[in-house]
Amino acid sequence: MMIFDFPSSDFSRKLSEKYGYDEFIIRRWERFFGREESEKLVEAMENIPKYIRVNTIKTDESGVIRRLENRGFRLRETDVRFCYEVIEEPYSIGATPEYLMGYYYIMDKSSCIPPLALNPGAREFVIDFAASPGGKTTMIAQIMGNRGKLLAIEGNRDRIPALIDNLHRMGVLNTAVLHMNSAEFHRLGMKADKILLDAPCTGEGIIHKDPSRKISRGVEDIKFCSSLQTRMLESAIKSIGKGGVIVYSTCSLTPEENELVINEMLKKHRIHLEEVEYGVPALTKIGGMKLDSELKKARRIYPHIHRCSGFFVAKIVKD
Repeated sequence: MMIFDFPSSDFSRKLSEKYGYDEFIIRRWERFFGREESEKLVEAMENIPKYIRVNTIKTDESGVIRRLENRGFRLRETDVRFCYEVIEEPYSIGATPEYLMGYYYIMDKSSCIPPLALNPGAREFVIDFAASPGGKTTMIAQIMGNRGKLLAIEGNRDRIPALIDNLHRMGVLNTAVLHMNSAEFHRLGMKADKILLDAPCTGEGIIHKDPSRKISRGVEDIKFCSSLQTRMLESAIKSIGKGGVIVYSTCSLTPEENELVINEMLKKHRIHLEEVEYGVPALTKIGGMKLDSELKKARRIYPHIHRCSGFFVAKIVKD
């Protein structure tokens, strides 16, 4: 896997010093996105709004919004289904009776896009390949109307209790939890209709949630994540039949974890991409490297454009 790095510049040095980043990140963003967009991205990352996703398994949208507003919260409907921006909170929105009863999930707007792109049906067998803590799993169940069959796979045993707690809190009834490395799932010989792979990643898109990522992620982290993502996606492709759908997503902005992973799969497998409705087209050229034109159907979500975490989403169909 090629790792892109570029020479230092006055711009990258000044911006990284101003906002406390490892210059490695900033000089890459400078070349990937341009100076003006990079500066806007860094500034926006410092002030990302909070969002909730209403859980229609348990309540209707207008009802829970009205209850929260009666408690002094101000919310605004977004352009993403089920998702509301928190404008004002008199106290933590994670400390209300409605939250504890599972009427909503505190979930970034960008995180809602992969389940919506997957569009799982009520009679389908669906797998979440990296499920904990359960935000996307419970949203998949919600879209399925709590019907069908949903398998939530989690490779880290320590993360399973949080997943199960959220499934219970949100009223999910159609889901089984499996402790397993998803990269090995294909060996079981099971075939799903649809798979969500929100892959483990370096998390450049969620620096606002964890500022330590400004300096704690480097070349070796990108290499490790890219390798893991590739193995998990290979397993997912082998675990669906013809016409099956995989939505691949990360909360990273690095092309090595996003476009290059998908580009490799397009070379190796009989697959194609379908358009993802939300976001801006993914990169089809990185430095001097041209990528498969199919990648224009994948999407990037940026803090400075969409006012949420940075994300990458690709919808894969097996031919």
